[in-house]
Amino acid sequence: MTDGTLIDEVLSSTPVFDGHNDLPVALRARTGYSVEGLDDGRPELHTDLPRLRAGGVGAQFWSVYVSSKLPEPEAVVATLEQIDAVYRLAARYPDTLRIAYTAADVERAFGEGRIASLLGVEGGHSLAESTGVLRSYARLGVRYVTLTHNDNTSWADSATDKPAVGGLNDTGRAIVAELNRTGVLVDLSHVAESTQRAALAVSTAPVLFSHSSTRALNDHPRNVSDEVLELLPGNGGVIQLTFVPYFVSADVAAWGQALQDERVRLGLPAVPWSWPPAPRPGEDPARVVQEYAETFTAAPDDRLTSWLDAHPRPEVTVAQVADHVEHAREVAGVDHIGLGGDYDGVDHQPTGLADVSGYPVLLRELADRRWSRPELEALTGRNVLRVLRAAEERAAEPLWPTVPLR
Repeated sequence: MTDGTLIDEVLSSTPVFDGHNDLPVALRARTGYSVEGLDDGRPELHTDLPRLRAGGVGAQFWSVYVSSKLPEPEAVVATLEQIDAVYRLAARYPDTLRIAYTAADVERAFGEGRIASLLGVEGGHSLAESTGVLRSYARLGVRYVTLTHNDNTSWADSATDKPAVGGLNDTGRAIVAELNRTGVLVDLSHVAESTQRAALAVSTAPVLFSHSSTRALNDHPRNVSDEVLELLPGNGGVIQLTFVPYFVSADVAAWGQALQDERVRLGLPAVPWSWPPAPRPGEDPARVVQEYAETFTAAPDDRLTSWLDAHPRPEVTVAQVADHVEHAREVAGVDHIGLGGDYDGVDHQPTGLADVSGYPVLLRELADRRWSRPELEALTGRNVLRVLRAAEERAAEPLWPTVPLR
């Protein structure tokens, strides 16, 4: 087994630059956007400040996700609320978090011993087909836009919806061009393979897959095929491998589908979750959270409990996650891989990677597989920094703020 020296050296020189963390929506649902207590530890979450430190996280794309079921004008409002939550988070913990807009900002935060905090919009529905909205997000510091979430937009196909557009239409190609022009990364997680190929064909800047796994190891629609991975070197982009058990393991994906089928058979909602409300002006956030919990958290159904007892969830191992990382390295190359855990975006993570403190566990697994220090540093952060810097350099009209929040 590898001792901790190599991993400590890697994380000291190139901390983890994670592609996707859903803490903002978790705070919306659980606390009404209260950001208190994250310095003391919040065990009901995957993410808090002590565990980010323990995990060697030096930069985080905070997902400002909103449901793709919302009408698009409502999605814009909700996205702004999510962005506000990240700014409030950084303002509350200025000794630990630093809002970052550029690769230089990220490196400056590293040097100060703080965690660089960047914004990622998860789904083109949050644009409401408006390049003005896109540019406004860019001015607020959004550094990537995922072209779809789980549902198609009018201009791009999602990986988990019925094909309707054929990849990207003229509006979609124009949006990709505007993202390139303003220095905002094109994120291809969640989108159909046809959309991935179309975006790679027209993007003039490197793309990102902020949280995806490899389809060769699990034929899940959210995963990326070898044929697309082979296109990444030509574009310069990066796939940030995720830890989501449903994407990592075919056994877990099959279990999840069986659970969903059983819920439908029992007349229960297929997805036991609803978009949480945000406090209105003058409302007590704690009361809003309580009402949401009372409305949308039903008592356990004995029939479903019996099914779960008879069909326990398969566990995913760190080794299985490492297999996806290694496969992506073999196909795309070591310069085109990164990490995107999707913490606080799923209810359960692999054994050993249960929360954001787990990154060193994965790095030790890879070191035991004879990964070198330069290879591990490429994975943890160097590749994503390169992509971020390339997008800045190729932007015709960079719109991010020039004076970061301190």
